[in-house]
Amino acid sequence: MTTPCYHCGDPVLTGDTYQVVIFDKPRLMCCPGCQAVATTIVDSGLSSYYQYRTENADKADLVPEELKSLTLYDNQDVQQEFVRDVADQKEVTLSLDGVSCAACAWLIEKQLQRTTGVTHIQVNTTTNRAQVRWDESETSLSTILTRIHHLGYKAAPFEADRQEQQYHRNMKQYLYRLGIAGLATMQVMMLAVAMYFEVFGDMDETFRNYFRWISLIFATPVLLYSALPFYTNAWRNLKARTLGMDVPVSIALLFAYFSSLYATVTGKGEVFFESVAMFTFFLLLGRFLEMRARRTAAAASANLLKLVPKMARRLNGEAVPANSLKIDDNIRVLPGEPFPADGQILSGTTSVDEAMLTGESLPQTKQVGDAVYAGTMNVEGNVDICVTSNHKESLVAHIVRLQDEAQMAKPKVAVLADHIARYFVAAILIISASTWLYWHFVQPDDAFWIMLSVLVATCPCALSLATPTALTCSTSTFGQLGIMLRRGHVLETLTKVNRLVVDKTGTLTEGEVKIDSVHVFAADISEQSALNIAASLEGFANHPIANAFQSKATESLTVKAADNHIGQGVSGEIHGQHWRIGKAAFALSSPKTHYDSYPVVLSCEGQVVAAFSLTDPIRPSSARLIAAFKQAGIQTTMLTGDQSRNVEQVANQLGIDSVTSGVSPQGKLAYLQSLDDDTVTLMVGDGVNDAPVLAGAHLSVAMGGGTDIAKSSADMVLLSDDLEKLLTARQLAQQTRRIIRENLIWALGYNITILPLAVMGYVAPYIAVVGMSASSIIVVSNSLRLLNKKED
Repeated sequence: MTTPCYHCGDPVLTGDTYQVVIFDKPRLMCCPGCQAVATTIVDSGLSSYYQYRTENADKADLVPEELKSLTLYDNQDVQQEFVRDVADQKEVTLSLDGVSCAACAWLIEKQLQRTTGVTHIQVNTTTNRAQVRWDESETSLSTILTRIHHLGYKAAPFEADRQEQQYHRNMKQYLYRLGIAGLATMQVMMLAVAMYFEVFGDMDETFRNYFRWISLIFATPVLLYSALPFYTNAWRNLKARTLGMDVPVSIALLFAYFSSLYATVTGKGEVFFESVAMFTFFLLLGRFLEMRARRTAAAASANLLKLVPKMARRLNGEAVPANSLKIDDNIRVLPGEPFPADGQILSGTTSVDEAMLTGESLPQTKQVGDAVYAGTMNVEGNVDICVTSNHKESLVAHIVRLQDEAQMAKPKVAVLADHIARYFVAAILIISASTWLYWHFVQPDDAFWIMLSVLVATCPCALSLATPTALTCSTSTFGQLGIMLRRGHVLETLTKVNRLVVDKTGTLTEGEVKIDSVHVFAADISEQSALNIAASLEGFANHPIANAFQSKATESLTVKAADNHIGQGVSGEIHGQHWRIGKAAFALSSPKTHYDSYPVVLSCEGQVVAAFSLTDPIRPSSARLIAAFKQAGIQTTMLTGDQSRNVEQVANQLGIDSVTSGVSPQGKLAYLQSLDDDTVTLMVGDGVNDAPVLAGAHLSVAMGGGTDIAKSSADMVLLSDDLEKLLTARQLAQQTRRIIRENLIWALGYNITILPLAVMGYVAPYIAVVGMSASSIIVVSNSLRLLNKKED
């Protein structure tokens, strides 16, 4: 009789030429095509396809749906929804299913780093997300997803709603497993207590064995179903030749069950069915509570995306999906509706609640030409807006992405903790084996349960959770305060800062620069003509001072060969003459010190034409910022390109320690480089001329109202322009450092304390599992305190 092909069901006419090992058995295939597809399915970790299929595969469509769905992610139209272009490479944020500890993250990172074309991979165990960057010419997204599936995890592009659904599915499964383990534990414990305390001490041995068989019946579904997540994680680790947290737990459960099974069948020895059921129940309970706590920590950034509506309204009233909007599309937003995309107001005046972005509770007035952002709430009027960015490049998506990056960046202490945890598991296994060997000769009857206690009690779950949970909670709170983190080192560096270096215009001052007075020195130029020429030249600059001239101009002149000399001024030709505006040293052909007191000088062919005096109010929060930093023992320096008399006035009014004025962007950077090696600088700026010094400082902050280049150079962006929030940020960073230390001290202290007690036989198995679970929950709960940090 002809054997059917295991894949498609057709007769195998080629003997055993084509075979694939599936479910540990060689399966015959009818042709090379079926062999290739079956091999791909097995190598991708999708063997369950054969277990759950209802009919054989069709030869014309050999690839199962699960594999086909992965290849769909290579479609360019599909990728527009979630893939970003970064420096000639592709980048995506993935949701991961099955990641339970730092060992899982390490495994995924190490395996993907070996994949050709993958240039960057970071996994966050708290949020269950990964950030992957790859070279499209060398690999594809489906290959990366298949690689992750092959490791035993599931991955898909991150979507807040989809991850929420996955979370609820996982929690439901955990509840089922937990329920079965709980019910079985109650039944088994009743029988175990009866036998322990010899309530039925005069019972016949036949009935005692009967109780053992009943316990076996209750414990078996716990081992086979409830404890399955521990075996799955342990197998992933062992398959990748690494040791994770669930390896010693799985060994303990399997040893306890099969030794008890042997004792039940033979009628000799002790049984540990109550330990198996109780171990599993408390472990699952701990994981369940831990997952809920980690979900709370991870939800803050994902919740921002949920504030963006799913639908948008075009000007003709047509409802369209918000994620289908393109740049330059025009849409209408009614009062009480959130904005579906970033845009610019075309018509209408309203107030907008931007609390979800900036932390400011008061609505901001918006009118024609003002920018609005996806997810913020239109409070009052009807407005029409022009879309300025698609949904994946919106400000809120950018914030979530940066928060993920900051959470995934591991400080040195986190890397060290993960490294220790992996080696600690190996040490646990060696110590457990040695413990059993010792007690086997000293007190054989107790050797097994003492070894079980060592295996379970010392599992370093809390050690691996100590840092990532604290970082995730802290980063989420930064977002709620209106502070966007762009680099992972911010929390570490912020606590070490000992010098505050701050720009003046637009930073310490409001940046609403106004022309206070105009001084004309040329007889043939009127004051208004000087303002028109100045405004035309300054139109090629992006700085608060440049913006001050635009409202004073009555005529726009054509400027040829315009050149923006960053930090100095602007030059160009008007009516065939060469004009300059900026600092006196830049504008004038020969030094004339009596013009240096003016912040802006206008010249024609190197000769002075006019000079302008400016005013710029100091921010109310500037004085509190400087006072608080000085009180903390941090030196303050004003570093500005302005050289007017206003510089000293602002410095004296705020009590700034030192002032360096009239410096170029390169001069600002040179100043930072001239400081002592032990000086850790925090630089705050807002303009194009601040970009080099922001990039060169140990830690840098860009104002939310500043230029895009300043924001892209900075480590943090202050979305609300409220300097006082930097005080809260520093306090939050210090609290984060303190909580990380508390977590590590607790985790290490617990393991160091429990290990010798367990080895000496002073820790019963049920105490061991309760202690391990409680240790993890304490660490996560301690980190959650960072979510309640309020502004002072």
